Amino acid sequence: MHSMRQPLPMALAGPRSVDPGSWTPANTRRRQPSGLASQGRHACALRHRLSCLLNSACAERLGGVAGGGGILSQEVPAGQTSYPEVKRLRDGPAARAAVPRVSRFLGKKPPHRVSPLAWLTMALSVETESHIYRALRTASGAAAHLVALGFTIFVAVLARPGSSLFSWHPTLMSLAFSFLMTEALLVFSPESSLLRSLSRKGRARCHWVLQLLALLCALLGLGLVILHKEQLGKAHLATWHGRAGLIAVLWAGLQCSGGVGLLYPKLLPRWPLAKLKLYHATSGLVGYLLGSASLLLAMCSLWFTATVTGGVWYLAVLCPVITSLVIMSQVSNAYLYRKRIQP
Repeated sequence: MHSMRQPLPMALAGPRSVDPGSWTPANTRRRQPSGLASQGRHACALRHRLSCLLNSACAERLGGVAGGGGILSQEVPAGQTSYPEVKRLRDGPAARAAVPRVSRFLGKKPPHRVSPLAWLTMALSVETESHIYRALRTASGAAAHLVALGFTIFVAVLARPGSSLFSWHPTLMSLAFSFLMTEALLVFSPESSLLRSLSRKGRARCHWVLQLLALLCALLGLGLVILHKEQLGKAHLATWHGRAGLIAVLWAGLQCSGGVGLLYPKLLPRWPLAKLKLYHATSGLVGYLLGSASLLLAMCSLWFTATVTGGVWYLAVLCPVITSLVIMSQVSNAYLYRKRIQP
C-alpha cells in the first residue's frame, strides 16, 4: 500500500528560482510598504519562504527525489520512500526549522502540543486572510472611534453640564463608558489603533491611563448622582439602570486593580503572564458590556426619553451597540480564539 505513488500537499510547492536561505523577516519588513498591500506581500513572502524551507529539507533527506532546485512538485516515486515517511519529514526538521522564523515574523509563539506543520498552516491562513475582511475591520474600528466621540458630545450637549448637579452625571458617565473606555480598548486594535507607532509596552501604559481616567469619571458621576438623590430624598438603586451602573463601576474598579498585575508581573510570580492577559481581557470585555448595558438602560429613563424621541432615540441606542460589537470582535480575535486552539 505504501509503494503506491502518493501526491504531496500543495503547501510544498513553491517558486524554483529563490534560494531558501536568502529570505529573512527583517529584510522583508524593510522592503514592504505600509498598508494593505504590505500585508499581502508579507503573506506571499511568508508562504514562499515556508515552501522553500520545507522543500529544501525534504529534498536533502530524500536524496534528490525531487528535481528543479529542491521543489517537491512531483509525486514520490514508488519504492524509494513511503508516504508516512514523507509526512514525518514534513512534520519534522523542515517544519521545526520554519517555526522560529515564522514566530518572529508574526510576533506570535506557536501553541503547545500543536504540530509544527499544523501551526504553520494556521499562521498562513491568518496572514493570507481576505483584504476585504481587513478593510472591514479597519472601517469598523474607525466607526467605533467616531461613534464613541459623537455619542459623548451628544449627551454632553443634551445634559448641559453645570446647569444642575444632575447634569454632570450623564456627562461623566458617557465620557467614562462610551469614550475613554472604548479608546482604552481600541489602543490594542491592530487595524484602527491611533497609537500603532508606539511599542506594545507604550500602548499598555496608555491603556492603563485611559482606564484610570474612565474609572475616576465613573466614580465622580456615581457620587454626584448619589448626592443629587440625597438632596431630593429619592431612593437609591430603585431602577435597573442604577443597579447596572453600580455593578459596572465596581467592576471597572476591580479591573483596574487587576491591571496592576500585568504592569508589574513580578507581583504575581506564580501566575503565567499569558493566562493573566487572557483573564484580564475576558474580564475587561465583561466590564465593558456592563457599562454599555448601563448606557442603554439610561436611554430608557424618563430624563432621556422626555428630551430625545423618534429616530434620534434609535440612533442613540445604536451607538453603544456598535461600539460593543467592535470591541467584542477585537477581544475575541486577539485572545479568546487563540485560547480555543490551545489545549
